[in-house]
Amino acid sequence: MSSPAARGSTGLTIGELEANYSLYCKALRRLLQEGRSRTAIQRTVCWERLSQLHLCLPGRYRDPAYLCAVLKRDLASTELG
Repeated sequence: MSSPAARGSTGLTIGELEANYSLYCKALRRLLQEGRSRTAIQRTVCWERLSQLHLCLPGRYRDPAYLCAVLKRDLASTELG
């Protein structure tokens, strides 16, 4: 069992958050594809968990706002191409 200090406000350990990173990114991508507003996306579990990863390991994980911008750009380029 991990110590309370090893757990974030989500109740998950950093290891558990890291293990699901790609899932959170997929969820963020899906929300953008659905045309959700930035405010609506910021209220989601995936945004909260991506934020937690960025706060704990900023050198390894980008800010969700940055990820959002990159994914939006990627989606726009695939729609045009």
